[in-house]
Amino acid sequence: MSGKIHTAESEGAFYRKKLFLSLIIPGTFIFFMWLVRIIEVLFEIDLSFLGIYPLKIRGLPGILFSPFVHADYQHLFNNSLPLLLLSAALFYFYSEVALRVFLWTYILTGILVWFGGREAWHIGASGLVYGLASFLFFSGIIRKYFRLVALSLLVVFLYGEMVWGLFPGIYKNISWESHMLGFFSGIVLAVWFRKEGPQMPVYEWMEEGESESESDIENGIESEGDGEGKGGN
Repeated sequence: MSGKIHTAESEGAFYRKKLFLSLIIPGTFIFFMWLVRIIEVLFEIDLSFLGIYPLKIRGLPGILFSPFVHADYQHLFNNSLPLLLLSAALFYFYSEVALRVFLWTYILTGILVWFGGREAWHIGASGLVYGLASFLFFSGIIRKYFRLVALSLLVVFLYGEMVWGLFPGIYKNISWESHMLGFFSGIVLAVWFRKEGPQMPVYEWMEEGESESESDIENGIESEGDGEGKGGN
């Protein structure tokens, strides 16, 4: 009995530690987002020039800096909470590939916006938010792993209304291009990393079934018919 309790406590400690580690990078990233906004307010400066301006050399730094710049506190808050939850889910469930997925979503979305956005300054972390939501949703479906599919459904439940941000004209003064291209980046990365990270477990009975099927084939046993070449309609 004491052994079971000790095991349960060990598992609980392991998952708490994993959750804590999953929050470090997202929490640090969001801390700098808020720090940049506070600096703007305290020193009365506008850092929008650090955003992405498509197809202009002056807009290239925005690929790195635009997610840290927001129009106001409301804009910042609207991005902070989903970014924290989605990126924490990424680092918790996809710990083996999470950092690479996060960085690639960050960079790929920025590059695509620089090439395909309107002539305007594109700021904010919403492209990253859409990219992570897209990755978590499609990756779970592609892997056909029930735990990750459940996560996909949770993402839809929590952020399903985000789909409206993919279309122009729905929201005013919103970079729908960042949303759409971030969403596209998530799909690309879900396919790209489909064979890395968590996979659907293979149970013993599945392996035994495959072994029996392979043995039947080697012995010339057919699953249907009597092997005498009978036809049917």
